[in-house]
Amino acid sequence: MSDDFTRVEAHNCPMSSCAAPAGSPCRTGKGRVAIQYHTARFRLVPQLAKALAVTTPAVRRPGAAWTELPRPAGAGTEPVGHARLGYARASTARQSLDSQLDALAEAGVTRVFSEKISTRATRRPELEKVVGLARELRASGVRVTLVVHEHKRLGRGIDLAALAEDLKASDVGLEFLTGELQGSHDPSGVVFTVLAALSGMEREYIRDRTLEGHESARKRGKTIGGAGVADDHMISMALHLRDQEMSLRDIAARLVITTGKKKGRHPSPATVMRMLREHDEKTRAAS
Repeated sequence: MSDDFTRVEAHNCPMSSCAAPAGSPCRTGKGRVAIQYHTARFRLVPQLAKALAVTTPAVRRPGAAWTELPRPAGAGTEPVGHARLGYARASTARQSLDSQLDALAEAGVTRVFSEKISTRATRRPELEKVVGLARELRASGVRVTLVVHEHKRLGRGIDLAALAEDLKASDVGLEFLTGELQGSHDPSGVVFTVLAALSGMEREYIRDRTLEGHESARKRGKTIGGAGVADDHMISMALHLRDQEMSLRDIAARLVITTGKKKGRHPSPATVMRMLREHDEKTRAAS
């Protein structure tokens, strides 16, 4: 029988949903022994760094109720090493990723997450995966660097600055292989600081311009925001459900819009929160 599992179990599992101590197999969210060890855990073993999966052996009774096993002698020492995770992105399906992938391979990156998606997309699944893995590996004590061909592959302006802030909070380094920000950047370095400042400045600029636009529109008698969907009956029902200590999501699921383009649909939890807040403010002002 392979001894891969003993190498994996020499480390604590860095997955917050598992956190199995050294000497024990990984566990599922339902308290069972996992069928496979979590990726973030077996990536800590150099010999298994490129493995797609490491199966939990029969001796650990996968699928059975999880129990903590005795820790091996010498366990609990902080993992060491340096993980270099790569990310490649193209905006359209017609664009090729080959040049980025070749550059990442030449830079010694062995694990690459890639996707063809616009920076305007609200979610980039592969980027979320690589950032999530970077956080977990760093939490286990491994030094981590996210390597990208050029900073534009991650995003622009406020999006890039927000991502840099996220990586800095997780103590994950950045490395750009080409472009204006070419080089390795430590989380405590100037690049993270500049990008964070850019994020704040851009947010303030957008906020100020938005408020100026709103004020200008009000002076001309224009209504700010979308069409209202609340009526007296909806507000009364929402107040009644709130008194029963129901969540905003549950309240929204029980309300129905009766007028306008959204007639017959449920309001969003955000709309319910705004409706209740405005009602409370008017009540306080009246009293």
